[in-house]
Amino acid sequence: MLALAGLWGAAAWSLWQSVVPDNLELPEIQLTGIPEETLERADRYERFFRVEFVVSELVLIAVLVAYATWGIRFAKESAAGRIGTGMLLGMIGLALVWISQVPFRLAEIWWDRRYDQTESGYVETLFANWFELGAEFLFVCFALVIVMALAGRFPRRWWLAAAPVFVGLAFLFGFIYPYLTPTERLERADLHEANREYAARQGIDPVPLRVEDVTDFTSSPNAYAVGFGPSKRIVLWNTLLDGSFGDDEVKSVLAHEIGHHSSNHLFEGVAWYALFALPGAWLIAVATRRRGGMANPAAVPLALLVLVVLDLLSLPVYNVISRHMEQEADWKALETTEQPEPAKRLFKEFTIQSLNDPDPPTWSYVLFDSHPSVEQRIAMAEAWRQRR
Repeated sequence: MLALAGLWGAAAWSLWQSVVPDNLELPEIQLTGIPEETLERADRYERFFRVEFVVSELVLIAVLVAYATWGIRFAKESAAGRIGTGMLLGMIGLALVWISQVPFRLAEIWWDRRYDQTESGYVETLFANWFELGAEFLFVCFALVIVMALAGRFPRRWWLAAAPVFVGLAFLFGFIYPYLTPTERLERADLHEANREYAARQGIDPVPLRVEDVTDFTSSPNAYAVGFGPSKRIVLWNTLLDGSFGDDEVKSVLAHEIGHHSSNHLFEGVAWYALFALPGAWLIAVATRRRGGMANPAAVPLALLVLVVLDLLSLPVYNVISRHMEQEADWKALETTEQPEPAKRLFKEFTIQSLNDPDPPTWSYVLFDSHPSVEQRIAMAEAWRQRR
């Protein structure tokens, strides 16, 4: 056990390494250029989502506790066989999860419409991710088939074999995801030229650039890096390219996303998942033993509850890791463009257009923020400038 803990720690230390200087200190900054009214509006906007998240999670856990308590009745009444019954219970559990979150999703749409962050209708937005929901159902069913089959063969050690399978599925999903998202080729010669230049500076080949039309669902700007190998992409939302941002600001975003690829953050994300998948699977195995283990369909509702609780408890850890990666991508972008001022303007504009609270409360930052705060990102740009 000590040897495994040592290997886990060594792997985590290796993944944590970054090009950001260890002795980097972020200077104190005065956030200027953003109207006080906008700051107050951003605070009100995000405060709603903080409260809504807490309430929605309490409702979700309450629903799954009830399902874990009484869902066993479905197992007794089903004639679908051991694994078939487990899949049925998994689908029922996911349906309950989705239904329990519908009121909160509608509230989010109402709030976004009130603050001009979307013009989408309630029904179309609610069912916009229908394809993703179907894929999630299939993934859960497939995962249950694997777990219950392994648990039938290895009742107390199934988690040792299941964890690597889940890691493989995560990698597979990361590979095929770019092909599932409707995008178009970017028709901007200046950005393609910048892509070639920035990629060369960061030591990788140019990454294909794509555009995603999100105007039906949001007016917020964004971009993301995705994919492995031949599926590698950088996707820019069309809201980032509508003229609201200057060319240098968009190029700062591009350099940041190239930084994710050059730092292998997509692979590292799967590697971090692998480090937590094994202990997570073990905890599920331990928690479900009183229900006969995962070989027994009656354990499936309880397993779903444990999985959601573990996911919630791991959220602060995930955010620390994600913020660490985003900080490295920010630093690489500054090293690549050598232009801190466009980066500062970009982050300020995020507050104005997307109503990002530039300095959120600590508890909110820990629980919700997968990126450094706007103030921290501006401070990093200033720290880079001072070093030069």
